[in-house]
Amino acid sequence: MASKTQKMMFQGLVGDIDCALDWPDGEPQGWALVLHPNPVQGGTRDNKVVTTISRACVQRGLVAVRPNFRGIGSSAGEFDEGRGETQDMKALVEQFSEQFPDIAAGKWVLGGFSFGTSIGLQLYGIWQAADERLPDAVILAGSAALRFRHLETVAPDDALIVHGENDDVVPLSEVMDWARPIDMPVVVVPNAGHFFHGKLLILRHLVQTRLRAL
Repeated sequence: MASKTQKMMFQGLVGDIDCALDWPDGEPQGWALVLHPNPVQGGTRDNKVVTTISRACVQRGLVAVRPNFRGIGSSAGEFDEGRGETQDMKALVEQFSEQFPDIAAGKWVLGGFSFGTSIGLQLYGIWQAADERLPDAVILAGSAALRFRHLETVAPDDALIVHGENDDVVPLSEVMDWARPIDMPVVVVPNAGHFFHGKLLILRHLVQTRLRAL
């Protein structure tokens, strides 16, 4: 668990981005940006998959930043099908790096669940095209990589892709259609659905294992 959770506003293209920052015990070793599922379908930063990824990051000494997308909580604006959300998150990363330069200089993890994975992959593509610093680890759960795209997406070679065998929101076959042409390994959790009900401990263990390699 986080030693404390701080509420903080960053500025997106249409106004406030309402964020929760989960702080680890001791001196932070870096930070993680963890993106939530589709806000139109009830997704928020407090989603259990998001908080599971965040908790694993905090346990590795990272500050976990959990933003609410447009129109959720106190975040300004309305759902923009991934376009504005991607630009908002780009602005958030820039502002976090300016406000917490020592933390931003440490390890950096990009995580996402469902809709959040699409935003994360588009961000990765922007950073790679601009030759900017890339995350040290990318963690995608219930990936919706083929959805909500308005910019080129790039799949990191060493990304951790975790998917439920029985996902009825983003079928496993859809993820494999994305992963197969680029030879991207996918970790399949047997009998898990989209929200990993009853399988969150397995998800946390997989994330922890990936973070130990940083």
